[in-house]
Amino acid sequence: MTLNLFNQFASPTLMGLPLVFIALLMPWLLTPTPCKRWMPNRIMTLQSWFTKTFSKQIFSPLSNSGHKWALLLASLMIFLLGMNMLGLLPYTFTPTTQLSLNLGLAIPLWLATIAIGFRNQFTMSIGHFLPEGTPTPLIPILIIIETISLFIRPLALGVRLTANLTAGHLLIQLISTATMALLFTSPLVSTLTFLTLLLLTALEIAVAMIQAYVFVLLLSLYLQENTYGTPSSCFPHSRP
Repeated sequence: MTLNLFNQFASPTLMGLPLVFIALLMPWLLTPTPCKRWMPNRIMTLQSWFTKTFSKQIFSPLSNSGHKWALLLASLMIFLLGMNMLGLLPYTFTPTTQLSLNLGLAIPLWLATIAIGFRNQFTMSIGHFLPEGTPTPLIPILIIIETISLFIRPLALGVRLTANLTAGHLLIQLISTATMALLFTSPLVSTLTFLTLLLLTALEIAVAMIQAYVFVLLLSLYLQENTYGTPSSCFPHSRP
């Protein structure tokens, strides 16, 4: 039973070849491409509205220098949202349930925000390790605590996304298994369990969207912390 529960998180293979790369490409293959027509179709209109609303929500608190990340974070949002939603379909594989993939996305982007902060506002970035007005005996302890909290950020990003999606998939499988097991012995209980499964599936759809948004939102907050007060002249390609 234990092996059957966690087999859904194993990377599927076909003739010895891993299919995880196909799962990673599916969000991009299903994303509509721009057309040359004057009037776009409904899918293109919905995609444009979503991208505009998301970018406005995420980048409104950021300075002008942080707006250069708009394309990267919007693409990451669409990528995570596509993988999370496609993973809820039957007989599919969800790459975002793998901690290695989530950490592979979180660590480089987190390091990029830190590098930007140390490059363009070194004094302010160092100042985050020691709040102003700290008593002298507490200085070493606070520096250690702030350093640990800084390095735990990418781990928290990856673990949060992995844990939420993994828990949801396990609950769906457990309840669906109980529904089939009780179908002939207790039809009434099986029906109630099936209704619970439908509600849980709706909840997991919301969780899939929320977790993708939270992942990108936290990255934007880290970017805001490291670009706050950075003049546009520090970025050679930014407009005055």
